[in-house]
Amino acid sequence: MRRDQVTSSNVAEIGYDPDSRILEVLFKTGSVYQYFEVPQQIYEELMRASSVGGFMNANLKGRYRYARV
Repeated sequence: MRRDQVTSSNVAEIGYDPDSRILEVLFKTGSVYQYFEVPQQIYEELMRASSVGGFMNANLKGRYRYARV
């Protein structure tokens, strides 16, 4: 999956596959997580967010199934 760099203190890159609805996050620690069944609108809002980490905490964590890959 292609990922784009983001400006964040904890997140390095974010990618999204609209067909599978998987959001992929590369953290600056090197960990990669995939979040499943994420609507494209959430991805687009995340990429526009003034705080990537804040948006993730408010809108992804605890709402979508995820796995470390």
